[in-house]
Order: sequence, then C-alpha cells, then structure tokens
Amino acid sequence: MSVKLHTLKFATGSRPDKHRVGRGHAAGKGKQAGKGQSGQNKRHGHRPGFEGGQTPWFRRIGKRGFNNVNHVEYQIVNLADLERVFADNTTVDLEALFAANLLKRTLPVKLLAKGKLTKKFNVVLHDASESAVKALEANGGSFQPLGLTADNAAA
Repeated sequence: MSVKLHTLKFATGSRPDKHRVGRGHAAGKGKQAGKGQSGQNKRHGHRPGFEGGQTPWFRRIGKRGFNNVNHVEYQIVNLADLERVFADNTTVDLEALFAANLLKRTLPVKLLAKGKLTKKFNVVLHDASESAVKALEANGGSFQPLGLTADNAAA
C-alpha cells in the first residue's frame, strides 16, 4: 500500500480522544461541563478589556499627545524624481508636477534632497529642505517658495 496525503493518519495513541462535555452525569463531564459555577463566564463571557465593572485600564489611563492645529501635511517630491522626469533647464512648478503624475493630491509640496542632481532646474514650490536648495543652486538652478494659503495649508 502506498502512502498518499489523503491516507495519512496520526499514530495510534498520539492524540487524546475528543470528549463531548455537558451531555449528562454518566458521560463524565455533565452538569457544569468544566465551566465552574453558574454566572456570566459560564454562559457567554465578556468582551476583551472588561474588568468586571471596574473602570477599565484604557479609560483609567489618559490620552497621550495632542493634535497641533498648525500642522501642515506636505506631499514629498525628491530631486531624483525631478532628475528622472524633467529635461535640463526646466521650470518645475505645480502644473508641471501634476502633468508628470508626480502629484496625486492638492496638498502643499515640499522638495527633498534624496538623489543626485546633474540638471539645472528653476523650482517654484511651497517648501524645500536646505540641502535641496543647496543642490539646486550648485547646479545653477533656483528655488522660489510659494506662499501657503488657507486652502492648501489645511491638512
């Protein structure tokens, strides 16, 4: 007889027999069926985190931190993206980035210095890191900041 996956069985005695509880005294696990005395936990149980009516831990401990009303969420564009998508001596602004599919949302845009830059770009965006501005100027380019308005600063 060959061994096939559908013919495999556990070795005899390696697994205990299944014991159905709550089927009468003679069955060996009748009456309370291993659940102890009567009460909530015998019947249904309680939700995770329930502490028997005591104020639970997650309500005793206070919230942490706060939400800064002045926080501005930026979309990120890297120098490597500009290098990959745009030609040399190009003006890069919001319209150009949307046309190149580098922006998906209308949040303010920040230029970061990830990647090498070999081309000259004139960039007009909301913000840029110091190292990104230095890299632009080192290649003869420039950065002009766009002002944040109430429309695009709300995050």
